Amino acid sequence: MTADQAKKLSPWTPRVPTALLVLADGTVIEGFGLGAEGAADGEVCFNTAMTGYEEILTDPSYAGQIVTFTFPHIGNVGVNEEDIETVNMAASSGVRGCVLQAPITSPSNFRATRHFDAWLKARGVVGMSGLDTRALTARIREKGMPNAVIAHAPDGRFDIDALKKRAASIPSIDGMDLVPGVTTAQKYTWDETTWALGQGYGRQDAPKRRVVAIDYGVKRNILRLLADAGCAVTVVPATTSAADILALQPDGVFLSNGPGDPAETGKYSTPIIRDLLESKTPVFGICLGHQMMALAVGAKTRKMHQGHHGANHPVMDYTTGKVEIVSMNHGFAVDVDTLPENAKETHRSLFDGSNCGIALTDRPAFSVQHHPEASPGPQDSHYLFKRFVEMMDRAKA
Repeated sequence: MTADQAKKLSPWTPRVPTALLVLADGTVIEGFGLGAEGAADGEVCFNTAMTGYEEILTDPSYAGQIVTFTFPHIGNVGVNEEDIETVNMAASSGVRGCVLQAPITSPSNFRATRHFDAWLKARGVVGMSGLDTRALTARIREKGMPNAVIAHAPDGRFDIDALKKRAASIPSIDGMDLVPGVTTAQKYTWDETTWALGQGYGRQDAPKRRVVAIDYGVKRNILRLLADAGCAVTVVPATTSAADILALQPDGVFLSNGPGDPAETGKYSTPIIRDLLESKTPVFGICLGHQMMALAVGAKTRKMHQGHHGANHPVMDYTTGKVEIVSMNHGFAVDVDTLPENAKETHRSLFDGSNCGIALTDRPAFSVQHHPEASPGPQDSHYLFKRFVEMMDRAKA
């Protein structure tokens, strides 16, 4: 830094690095710390969404990961208590850390109730800013998602050798079941509907259908859209047996989003889903729930090179012939070449051709890889909740 550059700095701008991102290969990236102090480890991914950072950072599907935002201005509208997506408040926020390009500014939004930095501190999320997120994103696209340690020390003192050893020893998410850390511990009911300006959230007081949602790390807005669609929702833990689910006499079963390696979660979840499919109860899955259903019918999943994380992904819906712009958040994908004859592909990513949806031909069941509930993101795929309702109504008739 030149003398002229130093003169232009705000008196509150740190002069020495107070945060490090140490990759598993030993690369050390300097920046300025924010959020919680200390160190956290995880898999580094990048998210291309321009809005919705609070929803992203409270999405349980990000458990075990450090999110790099490609959009430079994060935190500028503050945070509030209405946009949190995790239901299980006893669980972690979802992410292990966050990486930003620009420093956090003061909130500039009428809905803000807290500064983003204070919110990160309260939730125990380690963050950093001041690095070239474009270069980090390009590295991930070229070499894949690395494991790393993100560390924040206000005095700028770090044991770099220890951090390098810690980063090199982080186990891969490939082969890791992360659902136990985010699923609910007990059954509960849900009747909250979606938000409206000046009204807040509503309540579903006249449901026409009963839905049981298996919680692998469910987002609030998924449950709200199910309630919007006229459903009385009961949420159950991920290990709930098919017999206990069917005893609730549901008109349909929902398989939620969630984190980790689907093949590991599938060791206990796929037998449950197979029994539900055999009962011919309508089933709808999203994200990890999509992968779980594919595994239950005999398909396989694979780890992706860089994953899909953002709110601007084009997906083809072969059932309508239309292209949708959707939200994505996944690091694993269903291997379309392993789908059995009774599972047809309904959606495909137009970025890389990976599978984004299936429907069973001999059972009332379908699932999608993307997030039709958005939050954040476009609402192009909201129709899928209507499709689920229509499937339940046909089954009842």
